[in-house]
This record gives sequence, structure tokens and C-alpha cells, in this order.
Amino acid sequence: MSVSDQLGGHPPVPGGPGGVRDAAARWAMLPLRLFLGFTFLYAGIDKYVDGGPFSSVMNTDTMEGMLTVAKDDSPVPWLVDLALESPELMGHGTAVAEIVIGVAILVGLRTRWAAALGALLALAFWLTVSWSSDPYYFGPDLPLLFGFVTLALAGGGPYTVDGLLGSKPWFLPQRKSKIFR
Repeated sequence: MSVSDQLGGHPPVPGGPGGVRDAAARWAMLPLRLFLGFTFLYAGIDKYVDGGPFSSVMNTDTMEGMLTVAKDDSPVPWLVDLALESPELMGHGTAVAEIVIGVAILVGLRTRWAAALGALLALAFWLTVSWSSDPYYFGPDLPLLFGFVTLALAGGGPYTVDGLLGSKPWFLPQRKSKIFR
């Protein structure tokens, strides 16, 4: 049964298996994956170059100042306090996490896991730094959060390392017999 049949759509267009709707459904996650992957990869690398908060041009005072200002409006001030206890470690951890998540999303390696981690990171950004954006849709973190949630639910689409590995989890031992018969 084609995707268009499942959605109550139109019959397939001649010239392709399943038609245009099936092809669109198959490729739908690729643009989102590319956008989120490049965005997070760039954000992580940018923290170390071109005057980013952790480059040689700037120091962690920038991040501390930003967090101090955001603390008053944040719905989770304890999370801001946690970041302020060790801003350098938090900043480098965030940058490395963004780079790792960005690369994993781009190549499609454990895409759902990487997207879930990206969603958690975007949620933390939204609740701490961009919560006070008014109106709320001016903050960049909320759209990233929902983009990652969508990717975590739907998977990576075509051209993924996950697809090359198959659907078997590589981190679990393979059972030779069924648990339930």
C-alpha cells in the first residue's frame, strides 16, 4: 500500500513506484535534516572561531553576562545557576554537543537519538536564554526544538548511515532465539 493510499490521496502518477506523493514522503526529512545538521554544526564551530564566545578574541565573560541577564526571566533559573557555576565547561560542552549532534544529523548516524539530544539542547536554550523573546516566535530555539522533535519522530529519511547499517541496532547483542514465542 502506497503512502498516498494510506493518506487517502490520489492514484500514483505514471513513471515511478508509488508516484509523486510517495517520493515526496520519502524525501521529506532530508531538507530538515540538512538544515538542522548544518545549523548545529555551524553553531558549535562558530563558538571557537571569528570572535565567538570561546575563541581567542573573546573569553567566557560573554557567556556569563548573557546568562546573568537571562536568569531573571528564565522559568528554570536553577538551570542558569548550574551553567553559571562553570561557564567555561558548560560552554565547551555545549559547543562540542552541537558539533557532534550536527555531524550525526548530517550523515544520518543514529538520527533519532541525535535528534532527541538536539531537541533537549534546544529546549534548554529556549528555557534559559531565549525564553524572554517577545513575541515568543522571535526566539530561534523554539523552531529548532520542534524541528528536532519532528526528525526524532520521523527518522532521517534517505541517504543515511542508519540506512546503510540496516535497522538492527549496532549497540545491542543479537539474539538467536525469540524471547516470546
